[in-house]
Amino acid sequence: MSAAATDTATARARVTPRDRVARADWQALAAELDGYGCALTPRVLTPTECRAVAEMYDETERFRSTVDMARHRFGSGQYRYFDHPLPGLVRGLREAFYPHLLPVARDWAAKLGRPAPWPDTLGEWLEMCHEAGQTRPTPILLRYGRDDWNALHRDLYGDLFFPLQVVIALDEQGAGYTGGEFLLVEQRPRAQSRGTATVLRQGHGLVFTTRDRPVRSARGWSASPVRHGVSAIRSGMRHTLGLVFHDAA
Repeated sequence: MSAAATDTATARARVTPRDRVARADWQALAAELDGYGCALTPRVLTPTECRAVAEMYDETERFRSTVDMARHRFGSGQYRYFDHPLPGLVRGLREAFYPHLLPVARDWAAKLGRPAPWPDTLGEWLEMCHEAGQTRPTPILLRYGRDDWNALHRDLYGDLFFPLQVVIALDEQGAGYTGGEFLLVEQRPRAQSRGTATVLRQGHGLVFTTRDRPVRSARGWSASPVRHGVSAIRSGMRHTLGLVFHDAA
C-alpha cells in the first residue's frame, strides 16, 4: 500500500460513528421527517462495525431479555434488549443522535400544543426516566430469518417517551437477505391510512416517529398516529440495531 493510501485509510479509521452522525444534513433530514414521518441518514456504521454489532447477538450476557415474537403474537423472529452497561458503540450512537433529534421533537410538541419535557442532554433525560421508574435500557438488537416479520406496533414503554427513534441496518438487502422492508403506516386525520416502505441499506439509519407526528389540517395541526413494522423476509438473515431514547418501566 502506498503512503498516500495508508494515510487515507488511517484518516477513515479516525472517523467515528459520532462524527458521521454529526456530519449528516440535519436540516434536510428534519424536513423529510416533517413530510413523511421518517428519514434515511447517510452511512453511520462501516460494514466492519455492522458485523461487530450483529455478532453481539450471540453474546447473551450483554442482554437483559430475549423476546420471541411469535410467542407474543408480535410477528415472527426474535430480538434482545441490551442490559447495562450498554456497549460503547451503542451508547455512543444514542448520545450522538439525541441532540440532532431534539429540535424536531420540540418543534412537533409546540405544533401540537404539548409539553416538551426533554432536556438538552440524553443523560439528563434518562435521569428523568429513571426517577419516574423507567430504569431498564431499551436499545435492541433484532434478528429475522426466512419468513420472519414484525407486526405494526409502537415502542413506548412508559409514561415518559421520546417522539423519535432510529433503526440501523446491519446487513445489506439483496446480499445478506431479501424482503424485510421497513414499514411505516400513518393514520391521516379523517382519511385513509398511508403506508411507506423503505429499504434499509447496511450501515444507514432510519429516523422515524415513535407514536404520532403533527400534520396540517383544516383546524391547524393534528396528531397523526403512526405504527411501524417489517415485511416478511424472503431469504437470508436480517439484523438491525434499534435505538430508543427513553428507558422502560
